[in-house]
Amino acid sequence: MIMNCTLPSESISLRSDRPRSIVARLRHGLWPVVLWLLIGCATLGGIEQAAEPEALLQPPPYYLRAQLDDPFVAVEAAMKRLVRVPVIESDDPPTDDIWGRLINQYQFAECNGNPDAETWTRWFGEREDYMERVLGRARPWISDIASELEQRGMPGELALLPIVESAYDPFAYSHGRASGAWQFLEPTARWLGLEINAWYDGRRDVYASTRAALDYLQHLNDRFDGDWDLALAAYNGGQGRVARAIEANHRNGRPTDWRALRLPRETRAYIPKLHGLACLFADPEPYPFNVPVWRDEPLIAHIELPGPIDVVQLAYQSDIEITELVALNPGLNGHLTSPTGPHHLIVPSDRAARVQDALPTLSPGLIKRHHEITVQSGDTLSGLAQRHDTSVRALREANQLNGDLLRVGQSLRLPGVAEPELNPALADRYQELAHLQQRLLPTRRFQHRVRPGESLWTIAQRYDVSIADLRRWNRLGSNNLIRPGQQLLVHLEASVAMTPSPSVSAAAPQQHTVRQGESLWVIARRYNVSMQQLMNTNNLNGDSVLQPGQRISIPAGGL
Repeated sequence: MIMNCTLPSESISLRSDRPRSIVARLRHGLWPVVLWLLIGCATLGGIEQAAEPEALLQPPPYYLRAQLDDPFVAVEAAMKRLVRVPVIESDDPPTDDIWGRLINQYQFAECNGNPDAETWTRWFGEREDYMERVLGRARPWISDIASELEQRGMPGELALLPIVESAYDPFAYSHGRASGAWQFLEPTARWLGLEINAWYDGRRDVYASTRAALDYLQHLNDRFDGDWDLALAAYNGGQGRVARAIEANHRNGRPTDWRALRLPRETRAYIPKLHGLACLFADPEPYPFNVPVWRDEPLIAHIELPGPIDVVQLAYQSDIEITELVALNPGLNGHLTSPTGPHHLIVPSDRAARVQDALPTLSPGLIKRHHEITVQSGDTLSGLAQRHDTSVRALREANQLNGDLLRVGQSLRLPGVAEPELNPALADRYQELAHLQQRLLPTRRFQHRVRPGESLWTIAQRYDVSIADLRRWNRLGSNNLIRPGQQLLVHLEASVAMTPSPSVSAAAPQQHTVRQGESLWVIARRYNVSMQQLMNTNNLNGDSVLQPGQRISIPAGGL
């Protein structure tokens, strides 16, 4: 017998009277199933559609969390908990509707007589479930992004750019090695001032990368004389490429608008895609998509930190779930914030006061230490910073340098840190965080602290890397000995962190059963393959619609 569970009102009101099932839109992982069994709302035959969504959204007990088999489901469920707000009962949008505010800031969207944009308007407008998932990820950030755009006088359409870039997924990692919601390559990110080190990747930090992205877009708009289409083309295809295309058209007496330029096919589709998406929000009536009605109020708080901290300790003392912490701080690579900054954390707004109260009670997340090196011929600050896994800013501060000039033979202090012992009472939380980050992050680059009795061989075996790699990453010679407490840099690629069971043939395609609400993009991301590989293996195309229960072959090389 299947037990009935009532379905309360949803937390996000839409301009529609049609009921929508949260269960139908939630990708099921292990812990929701376990929790259903515990509360008696499931049977061997499956889960009833009209079941209580509150149970699905509640986190499982801590003794189960470190064994979660699908961190993507856990983080999305955490995001659903974070964005729950009172339902707006009226059919009329409130005066402080966030999307109304952004639409009023539109500056460049071409919605009439633009067939390419209309194609994308229809594409997004007919994929209601996809848009709902994407906007669920955007919800915590959209108020901050709208405020930044307004303060800078920038177009409201740009708030939709992360949908085009990454589906608002801060963990998105492209085949071209672009990362984060705004999809920055590492050199561009560093040029814009984003910190990237063993503890933190600013490209995945939505708060920090938003400001970097808007800085970059302002720069591009200025460079191309206020033409937002050319700025977008440069954001996608590179400012040098766009500048060269304009110069070539000038020489040949041709127009220099973006449509007349010789640009990559991806870039030529990129601009109409954003135009079409913006037009959908301006006029959704012809489509099943409904623009969410969200009050213009922050759901998150930006907390300044006194320095590096242990986020697991802070989460415990502030009553913040680990999955919520990861969802709001995707830039973290581990349990410590970066010693070189930025010293901030994003927390749910209703927990901000608790966080501020807890900060003075925390033990130091890192203990500063220094050692010295001698500048060799050819050394530069940027090269030394990269080699020793620090930043130019940290080197300048440690050595009180005003510029970049170095002298051969000069002694430099290298800023370093030592980690205090972990709190054993929070072991399950540390384990949960490590498990989430191991699967969510495209690569893992972190510090391993040598324990008594460990050797390079045992460490290499633990992480499935070679001793030669460990030596190369840490500049160790063949005669160098390691000692307890020493920090070793370890690189784990996603393909290593997600190695299949030995019992599964690496060459044989696996089968995946499509769940409610899944798309090709979601499945490709989960198995670490490209969408094109999935489509080729299953004879699908970009317009194919997946059905729940459908079997998809995962090409060799995926998880």
